[in-house]
Amino acid sequence: MTITIGARIKALREQQRLSQDALSDKFGFKDRQTLSAIETGERKVAADELLRAVQIFGVSLDYFTDPFLLAGEGRFSWRQTGVDGEKLRCYEEAAGRFIALFRTLGRQVGQEPQLFRRALTLTKQSSFDDVINVAERFAAELQLGDVPAQRLADVMAEKLGILVLMVDPIEGVSGAACQLPELDVVLINRNEVAGRRNFDLAHELFHILTWEKMPPEYIEEVAPKKKNRVELLADNFASALLMPSAVLDRFGDWTQLVGSALADRLNVVADELLVTAQALKWRLFNAGRLTRGQLLVIDDDVLRNNGHEKPQKLDPPPLFSMPFAHVLAKALDEGKISMRRAASILDVPIDDLAELFGAHGVEAPYEL
Repeated sequence: MTITIGARIKALREQQRLSQDALSDKFGFKDRQTLSAIETGERKVAADELLRAVQIFGVSLDYFTDPFLLAGEGRFSWRQTGVDGEKLRCYEEAAGRFIALFRTLGRQVGQEPQLFRRALTLTKQSSFDDVINVAERFAAELQLGDVPAQRLADVMAEKLGILVLMVDPIEGVSGAACQLPELDVVLINRNEVAGRRNFDLAHELFHILTWEKMPPEYIEEVAPKKKNRVELLADNFASALLMPSAVLDRFGDWTQLVGSALADRLNVVADELLVTAQALKWRLFNAGRLTRGQLLVIDDDVLRNNGHEKPQKLDPPPLFSMPFAHVLAKALDEGKISMRRAASILDVPIDDLAELFGAHGVEAPYEL
């Protein structure tokens, strides 16, 4: 726990805007190098020092010892619209518990973390064409098939080792990316329409694969007045990944379609590809498959909800994910965690755990 405790001390220090010198004085250290060594995990925290940290920061001892907590360990990037900062902080703590639960229990049941992380050879200076080409190659290499959105979450988990969690977040949050030293995570609001969910998933995948060279902003507005370049690159990547040229070729020539025939075709194909008609429209235009004249006369109101009267949310995907459910079930079966504590961390009734496992085709522990 040495590194975790040090990271949590650093997180609290920064949260309270204390310098290393100021906090060192409170601990009674002779110099700040001692504190620096603790924060980086190079030096263990003595029992009396840990109790002193509890007094200094006014937190419980569990804050430093609870393995089902992320504090100072994960880097988040939130895709949201108008969420209050304090509400987002509270939800981040709750989401961090889901992630820490998977990380801790995964280790305990023998799941090895990924040895290597995939990364894209892209920078802020990369052109949009560069990003699109990389996305199309990526779709081909991962064999995403004729409807890339349909397989993307499973492929991210199976081939890239990324934990994808479908969640019920606070209002305004559509998704997030989180990077830990040994784990990459994407959170997606499962209550959004399929096209929005899938675009957010591909968008956050870009951030995971480019985090070191192009770290995303902590808070990303979904529809800002002006997007920064990293977000524009992420949008182009997501669009090309979900709608690569090889897939668009299946739908033939679009240039002869006009008026309602064009709008109807956009809506039908968007439904088939599990994307939004708006996203498909811009992808076709940027790929030179729609003319500017066609673009200008399309009535965007006709494309809303892919032409349906109401958003087609249908049944949302099951909560969390199959790999998450598998690790949790195994840990419960082996007695690594109690039913009560697991349900409390996940904020679900104990009786709903059986439903969670069943939804993912995972055998429930014998107690359920």
